[in-house]
Amino acid sequence: MKVTNLSKIKIYPSILSADFANLGRQVKEAESCGADGLHIDIMDGHFVEPITFGPIILEHLRQISDLHFDVHMMVENPSKYFGELVDCGANSLTVHYEACESILEILNLLDQFDIETSVAINPETEVDNLLPYLSKIDRVLVMSVNPGYGGQSFIESTLDKISCLRKYIRQNSLNVKIQVDGGINKDTVKNVVSSGADIVVVGSAIFNKDFSVCDGIKAIRKISVV
Repeated sequence: MKVTNLSKIKIYPSILSADFANLGRQVKEAESCGADGLHIDIMDGHFVEPITFGPIILEHLRQISDLHFDVHMMVENPSKYFGELVDCGANSLTVHYEACESILEILNLLDQFDIETSVAINPETEVDNLLPYLSKIDRVLVMSVNPGYGGQSFIESTLDKISCLRKYIRQNSLNVKIQVDGGINKDTVKNVVSSGADIVVVGSAIFNKDFSVCDGIKAIRKISVV
């Protein structure tokens, strides 16, 4: 067994699982304990059923944190929010392939902003749909659960998608990162990283009433990879 230090793997805690009564404190703790970014799920109640955060949350969190704000837009008509989210502190914006009538048009709009751009695909969406656009983005977000709710179990077929993307990116010498979101914990992260992920989004395995935020981050980092 090869023991791999996951310091090169970026960990983005997802505030969807945070204690909202203590959100500021938990974000500060995540930053002090080595989180690489903060994953912020924006849901509009249309593309997915729940309604979560808006730009005002980013604006207030930006006042207390210098972390990379990774905004995951689970919304219809995402382009209407680009400017406001960037103004409020977003460092990267992820749109869903499934939410865009013309993904190319959306990517061209994102190019107007000085941010990282990303496209997410749902579990039922084939990787092949995204390959023509990889040269135009900084990152792919592979959903390993169905979007909308935290605490779901990891979908094992996601590993094949990650491997396929990693192979294509390598073969075509692309500078595109692979991010994985959903069901990531100390039991699943090993295979996710081995399959080729660069960034993992972690919710309840970091923000959890049974252990501290620091302990959650440390547990994800200290994974043995076969």
